[in-house]
Amino acid sequence: MKTEMEMNRRNFLKTTTVGAVGSIAMPSIISAADQTQGNIVLAFVGCAHIHTPGFINLLKSRKDVKVKYVWDHDTKRAERRANELDCAAVNDASKIWSDNEVVGVVICSETQLHPKLVADAAKSKKNMFVEKPLGITGAESKKMAATIQDAGLLFTTGYFMRTDPKHIFLREQVAKGAFGKITRVRGSNCHSGSLGGWFDTEWRWMADPAIAGVGGFGDLGTHSLDIMMWMFGDVESVVADIRVVTGRYANCDETGEALMKFKNGYIGTLAAGWVDVDNPVTLLISGTNGHAVILNNELYFKSDKVQGADGRKPWRDLPPSPPLPLHQFVNAIAGQKDMPLVKPDEAAARVSVMEAAYKSARTNGWEKVV
Repeated sequence: MKTEMEMNRRNFLKTTTVGAVGSIAMPSIISAADQTQGNIVLAFVGCAHIHTPGFINLLKSRKDVKVKYVWDHDTKRAERRANELDCAAVNDASKIWSDNEVVGVVICSETQLHPKLVADAAKSKKNMFVEKPLGITGAESKKMAATIQDAGLLFTTGYFMRTDPKHIFLREQVAKGAFGKITRVRGSNCHSGSLGGWFDTEWRWMADPAIAGVGGFGDLGTHSLDIMMWMFGDVESVVADIRVVTGRYANCDETGEALMKFKNGYIGTLAAGWVDVDNPVTLLISGTNGHAVILNNELYFKSDKVQGADGRKPWRDLPPSPPLPLHQFVNAIAGQKDMPLVKPDEAAARVSVMEAAYKSARTNGWEKVV
């Protein structure tokens, strides 16, 4: 049986089938009347990430989008993706930055390139979808977040787990107090990518922490960490054990476990990695008046404050799912005001927690999140 995260990631990829800067333009918002005329003009700036093919297919499925350019430092990679999009491959990103027709960019480069690309995009007033993680360090991520916010640009990142109705429902119940005093929470996001050699060839850089910023624990863990912080708030300190298992990717970590203290006093644990053959329990919330578990992609919910919530059978009374993050980004550019975009400072905060977890694994002690 495939792990839930393996299925989720593959389903996500399948579902999404669905330098000098010249003159600059303020970010454009496209009117609803123009949405079927290809008037939302975007560009890919870097196309190294494993989610790039899915993002390409998603954008190709939209009649209101025209991808005009693809840039990547690897010219062959840029040409291949540009061919898929029937657009121009450029070897100088300044052509994108100086083109006033381009209203947004999709940044799928190696993580180490994000600071410069985000700075250039902000200077040229391009709205940004930046694939996670935002940066390698908390400090550089906070700097990027401030740059994006100061420029008044639209931004989001690929935290697609926020579109799961089960997560949306549980966040609402946490806010309503359905669990009473929450005593512990747990997130787990694991798949068998290292066992299956997912990163052996084209995506090899993602198993090089010097380029990607993290290994298996951070790559998958950031998604569950985002959900936990989205529900329960900021993390104050963390202690973690992060380690290599197979050695398939040299010294790149492949699994880890973190214990976190949230600022509101909650205790949380986070598991993530690439060496799990199954991952049946992806989220657990326990409190003095309720309990919830997502088991084999089914939500079981118990609360003495919610009628019918006895935890005996899957809970199916769930809210609708919002569009995937890249759809949200395009919709926001098109003028829709209700898109639940990830804020730049939220993306930066997740990097800071991960940075503290990796530091803790080296020091064998608690680390404050800064």
